[in-house]
Amino acid sequence: MLLSKRDQTRIERQLSRCLTEACETGKAQLVGFSWLTHEVDYARFPASLQVTWIFTTEAQKVDALAQGQDVLMQTLTRAALDEAGIDMAKLIAPVRFDSKEACTRNDGGDWRRRLARCATTRH
Repeated sequence: MLLSKRDQTRIERQLSRCLTEACETGKAQLVGFSWLTHEVDYARFPASLQVTWIFTTEAQKVDALAQGQDVLMQTLTRAALDEAGIDMAKLIAPVRFDSKEACTRNDGGDWRRRLARCATTRH
C-alpha cells in the first residue's frame, strides 16, 4: 500500500510521540539504557519498521538481555506501537538491541551507516 506524504508524516509523528514515552520509561528502569530510535521504509510499511534500543556499553546491553530485560523492552515497544495503531504481528524484525560502544568501535560512531547495515544483516 503506497502511503501519501501526509500519511507518512502523520504516522511518523505518532511513532515519535509513542516511542518517546517508551524511551523515558526505559531510561528509568534499565541500567545503561541510553536512547531508542526507529527506522522505516514507507514503501514497505509496516513490515519494514524496526525499533532499536541502545545502551551505552556492550556490557550493559548484554547484562540487560541476560537478566531478561528484553521482555520489558519488547513490552514497551508493543505498547507504543499499539498506541500508534501499528500491529507488531505485521513486522518482520521489530526490535533490536545495540550499544554506543559497538557503533563507535565498528562504525566510527556513524549511526546512520550502522542502522542501515544492521537492517540488511539483521545484526
